[in-house]
Amino acid sequence: MENKNRLIIIDSNALLHRAFHALPPLATKNGEQTGAVYGYLLILFKAIADLKANYIVACFDTKASTFRHEMFKDYKGTRAKTPDQVIMQLPKIKLILDKFKIPIFFKEGVEADDLIATICQIAPKQLDNLEIYILSGDLDNLQLVNEQVKVYTLGKGIKDTVVYDEEKVMSRFGVRPDQVIDFKALTGDQSDNIPGVKGIGKTTASDLLQRYNNIKELYDELSTDTAVLKPKVKELLKANKDNAFLSFALAEMKKDVDIDFKINDCKFGNFDVKEVSEILYQFEFNTLVSRLSFLKNN
Repeated sequence: MENKNRLIIIDSNALLHRAFHALPPLATKNGEQTGAVYGYLLILFKAIADLKANYIVACFDTKASTFRHEMFKDYKGTRAKTPDQVIMQLPKIKLILDKFKIPIFFKEGVEADDLIATICQIAPKQLDNLEIYILSGDLDNLQLVNEQVKVYTLGKGIKDTVVYDEEKVMSRFGVRPDQVIDFKALTGDQSDNIPGVKGIGKTTASDLLQRYNNIKELYDELSTDTAVLKPKVKELLKANKDNAFLSFALAEMKKDVDIDFKINDCKFGNFDVKEVSEILYQFEFNTLVSRLSFLKNN
């Protein structure tokens, strides 16, 4: 890739969780669990090398309830509890990020996704010709994809990575990135317990959005009874209208979180190799130490 300004925004909880499940358990000689942290760093190091990234920031969730729980008390209600082995490794990755001088953002009442969406709004205003890559373990951030923003995520294994641009989102889901929220409003999202319209699958949702652009236009047409739809689809949409708009509100990422973000604080590479080496040796990540000079001069 040619030299450009590239910012990596790390969706840290999602990445740590994915890394934990992608690798076999790993522990230090004294029994400290480190597999999720090791996987997280492997993916991050690969992303830095692949993208020639020169700015990096990390976003984290907190334990606090969010405004989405106030909207819908069962939000994420069906999600399995995060394994204790992952929770125990969160302080370790924050410590390593701190040694790398990578800024960390978290805020009570909002999710990492909302912080990511907000940074995607702020950062391009602070630095011209900036490309943004969201590094994540899942696809929740696809709604943010545009000409400047892409999602860099895992394929089947930890070394298999996929970059979602506008074209890739369209080919995978049959909708544009700006329609991903509408798509979730219709199909729901099982992992977040977003209800959607019961009975509407991905193919039908894609077909509807190609015809009606978004759920507002779809329901405007339904209200006049001029929508040419199969009777069963029409019936499902009408019966679940409230759920559709609730689901849209739950799925939409907040882009105006009050945070003190400065792109210059995210400049990557001014870390102390000795300091980072010490912390990596402490966790017995000896093979990663040899790659620090490359990262610093990337």
